[in-house]
Amino acid sequence: MKKQAEAYLYGQVLGTHSFLLKDGFLRPDEYSEISEQYFLPGGETGTAATVLASLGVSVRMDGTWIGTEVAPMLRAFYADKTVDLSPLHFMEDDPGVMDYVVIAGLVRSPMGRFQTLFSTGRRWWSVPREEDIAGCRAAAVDPYFREESLLAADICRRHGIPYVTIDCPHDSPLHKHAAVNVVSRECTAEHYAGRSPEEIMGLMQEASEGLTILTQGGGEMLYGRKGGALHRMKPFSVEVKSTLGAGDTFKAGCVYGLLRGLDDAELVRFASACSAIAISRFPLPKHPPKLDEVQALLEQG
Repeated sequence: MKKQAEAYLYGQVLGTHSFLLKDGFLRPDEYSEISEQYFLPGGETGTAATVLASLGVSVRMDGTWIGTEVAPMLRAFYADKTVDLSPLHFMEDDPGVMDYVVIAGLVRSPMGRFQTLFSTGRRWWSVPREEDIAGCRAAAVDPYFREESLLAADICRRHGIPYVTIDCPHDSPLHKHAAVNVVSRECTAEHYAGRSPEEIMGLMQEASEGLTILTQGGGEMLYGRKGGALHRMKPFSVEVKSTLGAGDTFKAGCVYGLLRGLDDAELVRFASACSAIAISRFPLPKHPPKLDEVQALLEQG
């Protein structure tokens, strides 16, 4: 019988090829020097699992099918970490899902074949299983896997497990039942063009009993609940080395907050501190925030 995990994560688990450039971002027809490059676990769920393990949380994750090029790296990376890979489906005839990210400080550009993959009509992710989720105390469910994402959220609801989701609009079932929905500037630009952050938060708060957090890159965050006040918080100020994984780390911080029973203000501050530490270093999977580092940043204010 496998040991019960504290947190269940469902979503994208990838192999990420990351390239940190030396002298600014790519310019057409000009040479760019690569300062550092890595092939490490990525994706919203893979990154969150890495961060939660660094914070001392035991994790079970599922989602993307893992291919022959990704599997050896993934197994080796998590061999000494509190991350259970047993729900993942490992393929024997496909290299697996990978992305490629070029980074220079505040700017990054991800590349991949996700539009092609989604347009094939083929499912390349697992169906969540009740036995993998039941008994966990908190979860994160990413919205990208259609009916399977809704199924993971439904299993969480039936077992009374609070879950964090990301970038779900106000009329999404995932938002309606989430304990926390973290909404990025990219999401609001896509779904709420021309609306103010305050208008967007009004729609979000009215549609869910859970906590909505509206992040705005380096700008002020807004957060609140149905029937409650609208709160604001400035992100922690750090020197940025790479923004890759910042949002995924924030999500992991929210899961940690649910596990530890933090109130809304404490949860947002904790997640923000995790994200601030993440963007101050590269590569994030090799240097994820540790609990004592987060606590030190929180004490600094």
